[in-house]
Amino acid sequence: MVTILALCIPAIIGAIVAVAIAAAHVNGALVFSLPLATIAISCGIVGSAALWAGLSISRALRSANAAGHSEGARLERDAHRRFLARLDHELKNPITAIRAALETENEHSPALAIASGQADRLATLIGALRSLAALEASEIERVPVDLAAVVRDEVDAFGADLVARGLERTINVQLPTAPWPLPTVLGDADLLAVAVRNLLVNAAKYSDQGARIEVRGAEDAGIVVIEVADTGWGITAEDLPQVWDELWRSSDARKVEGSGLGLSLVRVVAEQHGGGVSIRSIAGSGTSVRLQLPAISAAR
Repeated sequence: MVTILALCIPAIIGAIVAVAIAAAHVNGALVFSLPLATIAISCGIVGSAALWAGLSISRALRSANAAGHSEGARLERDAHRRFLARLDHELKNPITAIRAALETENEHSPALAIASGQADRLATLIGALRSLAALEASEIERVPVDLAAVVRDEVDAFGADLVARGLERTINVQLPTAPWPLPTVLGDADLLAVAVRNLLVNAAKYSDQGARIEVRGAEDAGIVVIEVADTGWGITAEDLPQVWDELWRSSDARKVEGSGLGLSLVRVVAEQHGGGVSIRSIAGSGTSVRLQLPAISAAR
């Protein structure tokens, strides 16, 4: 508003002077004789100045708008962390008391077993929320990480776990070796392993016996991409925008035990490493989640 008023001041002064001259009945005319070349140069300078001023104002408005959005996003994240901290504080003591009371009961009834199991589930959920909030607010370790090795280790461990639980999934891994392997990334190997593990768990959890899981790696323009795709149940288009929200689960997923924190954790880990995540899914066909991280040269 101040900028607009400042730009209008010369026009306002000119209008006042014109009114004063007209009221005094001393209106006259000034005749100037200028070469055409001078007029052309002057018009070009004035036009350039006007264009520059317009662009400067536009950039200033965009910067102010972006700063407002950035500040708003930061305040929203801070409020979100405070909410999780309050939730942890308010629920931790009651859950501890419930579990202690259940442990003192000597009766081995099905109802007590169910109550004890649900209390344990709530305690685990609160712990996961606490860890997620702490991760969002903390600085992570940043060392060179061989992401391809992390992926292979997690796939091997997860495959053995599936066999031990009697679950049948076919897991194929496609990581490039020619003309060069995946570049290293800068970050925390343990957190990246947790992110990959969560993607594998989701792919197996929301699919049927015999489903295929493909783990693919690629690098493009300094970005390392790890994709975990499956032939599982898929997600409806209406539910896709909400999959990154904490505790959210689609109606189809509720028949399987879970916390709704798996993809939220993957998102936070990716963002803490300067990367991001994306998802594509078709209900009844399967889902593909891509973890995108800057290669070590780009991160630096």
